[in-house]
Amino acid sequence: GCSHAYDLRLVGTLKQCPFCREFAPSTDDEADKQRMKRIKANDADAMRQEGSLNYRKGNYISALKWYKKAVELGDVEAHGRLASLYHEGQGVEKNRVKTKYHMEQAAIGGHPMARHNLGCIECNLDGQEEAHGNIERAKRHLIIAAVQGYDLSMKMLMAMFKGGLVSKDDLAATLRAHQAAVDATKSPQRDAAEEYDRIENNIH
Repeated sequence: GCSHAYDLRLVGTLKQCPFCREFAPSTDDEADKQRMKRIKANDADAMRQEGSLNYRKGNYISALKWYKKAVELGDVEAHGRLASLYHEGQGVEKNRVKTKYHMEQAAIGGHPMARHNLGCIECNLDGQEEAHGNIERAKRHLIIAAVQGYDLSMKMLMAMFKGGLVSKDDLAATLRAHQAAVDATKSPQRDAAEEYDRIENNIH
């Protein structure tokens, strides 16, 4: 929302990043140069972006390299990306231990999807026969993710309630906290930004 408001203020002018004040690149080459400049300055976010660009191109080995570099600089999101690579065996052999480790690090850093995925592992819903199936631990992970506003975790907790695995009181308290988290992310500016992005990217 804040970035969108800043974009609207700069309509008809050369856009600058509201955070670093760099002029926004107008070509892919300019974007690459700016990103590499940030990488040389040890910018973890730029390294993760470079990893994601390589991932989308199918260059998983390079993606792995850049995600690892971002993780070394403390990037939480990169932990989640590494967990996915180790889980799928993309650019590296599948490794359940490393998958869970990076997922845990992302979850500790406040990443709700990673927290949700840990819950799935504990529920033995990731297709791995050796998963613990620890329902109580799974429930705790899912509750934390739901309280952070993660919808899928809330839906899973509702399903677990119907199966008698979650108490009515726990579900009600989590649902209230979940709704509060979702409401806290809503604003006219944020809604306008989402609509603007949808139109700009021709998303239907």
